[in-house]
This record gives sequence, C-alpha cells and structure tokens, in this order.
Amino acid sequence: MPLSEAQRLSTLSRPAGKCRIVIDTDTFNEIDDQFAIVHALLSPERVNVEAIYAAPFVNETNGDPARGMELSYDEILALLFRLNIPHKGLVHRGVTRYIGPQKQPVDAPAVDDLIARAIKSSAADPLYVIAIAAISNVASAILKAPDIADKIVVVWLGGHAIDWSHQNEFNLAQDVGGVQVLFDSGVPLVLIPCEGVTTILHSTVPEIERYVEPHGEIGAFLAMRFKGYCDDHVGWAKEIWDMAATAWALSFDWAPSVLMPTPILTDDMHYSTNRARHMMRYVYAVDRNAIMKDFIGKLAGTNRKLMASYEVEQQSA
Repeated sequence: MPLSEAQRLSTLSRPAGKCRIVIDTDTFNEIDDQFAIVHALLSPERVNVEAIYAAPFVNETNGDPARGMELSYDEILALLFRLNIPHKGLVHRGVTRYIGPQKQPVDAPAVDDLIARAIKSSAADPLYVIAIAAISNVASAILKAPDIADKIVVVWLGGHAIDWSHQNEFNLAQDVGGVQVLFDSGVPLVLIPCEGVTTILHSTVPEIERYVEPHGEIGAFLAMRFKGYCDDHVGWAKEIWDMAATAWALSFDWAPSVLMPTPILTDDMHYSTNRARHMMRYVYAVDRNAIMKDFIGKLAGTNRKLMASYEVEQQSA
C-alpha cells in the first residue's frame, strides 16, 4: 500500500537512533566517494553499513558504464582492504547500463540485494539508501519491486540547487530516466544538491597532507587519490561533495533541510514545480567544518587502534 503523505513525512523526520544504511557509489569516478564510504564505515555508533553497491559511470577516461561499474567495484575493495574489513557479502556489483528514457529495470546483484534488504524493512524501521552516483541501481530496484518504495528512504546527492539555472550535473545527467523514476515513485527522498549547496564541502592539499595522510594505509590512500586529481595544487581546493550524503545519516544537524514538493525533472534537465507533488526533504546547506572535524578525528582514532593492535601482535610474536 503506498505511503500516505503523513506516513511519508514521518519517515522523513530525524532518524531515531542508529541507521541501517546501504551505500550506492561510483567510487572510481572521482575522489569524494572514497571519503564518504570511509566516514560511514568509521561511524558504527551512528550507522550500520549493511552493503555497498558499485554503480556505473562514464567520464572522460572511461566511455563504458559497465567498465565504470567494475572500476568502482575494485576501488571499494581497495578501501576495505586498507581498513581490514572483509568484502565478502558486503560489496555487490551494480548494473552495467543506465535506466535511460525507456525506464526499464536492469538486473544486477546490487539490485537484488537492495530489494531483499528493503523487503525486510518497514516505514517504521526503514533502510536508508545513501546514493552518491547515477541512480540506476536504486531506480532498477524500485521498478522491479515497487512496494519497496514504502520501506526505504533514498538520500541522493545529485542535481544542483533547486533554483539553479539548469540541472546538468554529473550524477543526474548520467541517467535522466533513472532520476525521473526516482522522483515519480513516491519513495521518501532526501535530495542533496551539488552546485549551490555542497560546494562548500571542500578541502586542500595542505589540510589533507597534515590531517589525513599520516593516518595509516587508508589515510595515505585517500591522500594519494586527492592529490592525484589535479596537477597544480597552488590555490586549489577540491569539493568532497559525497561526504554530505553520509553526513546526513550521521547527524541531521550537519545537513539542515526543509520539506518541499518533489520536483518534476524534464528531459532537458530542468526542474518544473507542482505544489501538489509528494513531499521530499531538501538539504539547503552543509556544516563543512563539523563534517571534516568528525571525519579526521575518527580517522586518527582508528589509526591509533590499528597501531596499538599491531604492537600487541609484535610483542606476542
């Protein structure tokens, strides 16, 4: 039975206690997914990461969404290896093509896993889908099993600010048909825009070198990815957009939001407004400093624990 508007608004209220989340990510496309995934995995007091899904992407270095998904899958494994977290049963391959204008679901292990986890959930205890990529995996699951829209909350980072002149943003533009499926499904949605909202969530090479790189293999790996994104670091800062989506699940206060009607996405990537549409939660700002301070503190704490464990092993060897 579809959610009533009152039920939808209740589901979109501040999460009570620890959230059950899955992360849908095009991890190798850029450098921000890596930071978002690590932040979530280092925050077991707030979220339980049940699964991570590799999403497809096409960029200037990769012209095939299937190849993009495989690169994302491998990058997720690289992160987990450096965190000493087993990947079996946790990481799932996603779809190899987009939903597109035909709006037909695509089969993939990630789609099946999401459906299975959603079916076990409820509006009272929803599964939070942290989506930081083209929405193809999530849209496929909703198309294959429409009833799961009543049992999940999708937190999607995509598009630009609601009043931006266009919505030609990477995650959105990759699969316009998939976004239309998401917006029209009635699923409880938290929309986190890029330009105009999360652009403030950035860092610089000096900050990364001082506060991230020294902290073990994972810190060095994240720093390598960050510094490798640009050849000229003088006067350069890089957005870490995707951390805003995981941050929303970690603390409602880090990503303040308002309720508003879900927009209609036109085929030419603009938003149209209809006040009769079902409501969504719209994030209009992020607390960059609080998010980065929490991330850096957890990264440092995890490294200290790993080093202490290593010293114990060496002493008993």
